[in-house]
Amino acid sequence: MTGKDVPGLEEARAAIPAGTKINVTFLGNEDLDMRVAAAKAVKDMGFTPVPHISARRLASQDQLEEFLGRLQEVGATEHVFSVGGDPAEPEGPYPDSLSVIQTGLLQKYGVREVSIAGYPEGHPDIKNDVLWRHLEDKSASLTEQGLDAVILTQFAFDTDPVMNWIAGVRDRGITSQIRIGTPGPAGIKRLLGFARRFGIGANAMIVKKYGFSLTNLMGTAGPDRFVSDLSALLAAEPLSGDVRLHFYTFGGLLATAQWAREYVAAQS
Repeated sequence: MTGKDVPGLEEARAAIPAGTKINVTFLGNEDLDMRVAAAKAVKDMGFTPVPHISARRLASQDQLEEFLGRLQEVGATEHVFSVGGDPAEPEGPYPDSLSVIQTGLLQKYGVREVSIAGYPEGHPDIKNDVLWRHLEDKSASLTEQGLDAVILTQFAFDTDPVMNWIAGVRDRGITSQIRIGTPGPAGIKRLLGFARRFGIGANAMIVKKYGFSLTNLMGTAGPDRFVSDLSALLAAEPLSGDVRLHFYTFGGLLATAQWAREYVAAQS
């Protein structure tokens, strides 16, 4: 959710299981008060807030500490997501999420678990060897500091690169929980727009495997086929370790929560 999504969270709260992790984004067009208020709302409604820390948007160490301090005041620092962020040039001393992790400031403000980014289908601006090195470095730094790590991935449409990437993570000796990103139900045009923005494969074969057609861009799509196929592949590959889902709620918090409840009910 974004800082503007508190009304949407209130609308969806009855459909979301208590304790569910809900990430709160760090957008350039939102301010400190909005981010903290959103994290507080998540906490107050009985969920687990996971505020994003956008390294390249931080102008100074003071700004980082102010953000962490305000989050700690509302009980929202146990879980955070340290991510590089969108700006082409860093606005301060932190060029990437590793540099935030290495400050040692997270524990000072009560952080126990740090989510870090994973990219099963690559990144439009970062080479794969660099992505792997950063993942290894961040995992090692968190382990050294006694912090738990979760790898949270960009959303994907195709299970094949996801499974190959999971195998690559485990081959590198990284045993942290992986949360595979998938979009909640949303308009097909909107999904494809996000895919292009993040450099995610969205060719005809992949979207067919995901479960929608490029000939019907006016419709909506959900992750039913992707989730079912991924579940079956993981069940057949026990070395994948602890793998779960993270939903990107492009179609809204309530629509995603309702989809998840209906999917679970259908499986049982």
